[in-house]
Amino acid sequence: MFKKVAADALGLSDLGTVVKPQDYDKVEADDYVMHEEQEKIFFLIKSKADEYCFTNKALIHVDGTSAMSKKRTLKRYDYFNNIIRGVVLETAGNIDRDVEIKFSMGEEYYSIDVDKKQIEQLKDLYKALLRIAIIQEENAKMLTYASGSLNTAATSVTRTMSSSSSEEQFKTINQYSFDWMKQAYETYVRKDFSEVFEKFINS
Repeated sequence: MFKKVAADALGLSDLGTVVKPQDYDKVEADDYVMHEEQEKIFFLIKSKADEYCFTNKALIHVDGTSAMSKKRTLKRYDYFNNIIRGVVLETAGNIDRDVEIKFSMGEEYYSIDVDKKQIEQLKDLYKALLRIAIIQEENAKMLTYASGSLNTAATSVTRTMSSSSSEEQFKTINQYSFDWMKQAYETYVRKDFSEVFEKFINS
């Protein structure tokens, strides 16, 4: 009940509105942020039907079927397994009421309309998402390179081993391969983008 009253007080309409940090605790998405695991909201857009909550670890989308319905579907897209692509910001014309930020995340495509009066805040989000997309693309390439170099090394070692090589040698190679890929995964699969959001989001 309190959150409904708070939303009304914010004057929200079907057009998305950028919610101020002091009001994050008044929106539904805040209930699904993993505060217990140091997850933090950095940017939040709300309309009557939807909420788009950008945290340091994920996009949390509270998906409404319509502005008139109370039914909501919670969707969470963690950055570590949902690559961001095609980030676009469309500014408003003379008669437009809204600006749009568009991007793909994993297999989902988003086009979010926001009140054009908040274009400056949306520019900050655009830059943050664009930077995350660049980091994700670079890290994906490095992870592929790491896997490829391991395969090359493994092939070379296998060729030099004789049929009489001990089972212990094979176990050692397998363990080394596992440790190599584990280290590469931990290095190049980034789960927390706090640093990016703190750099670009001006609260």
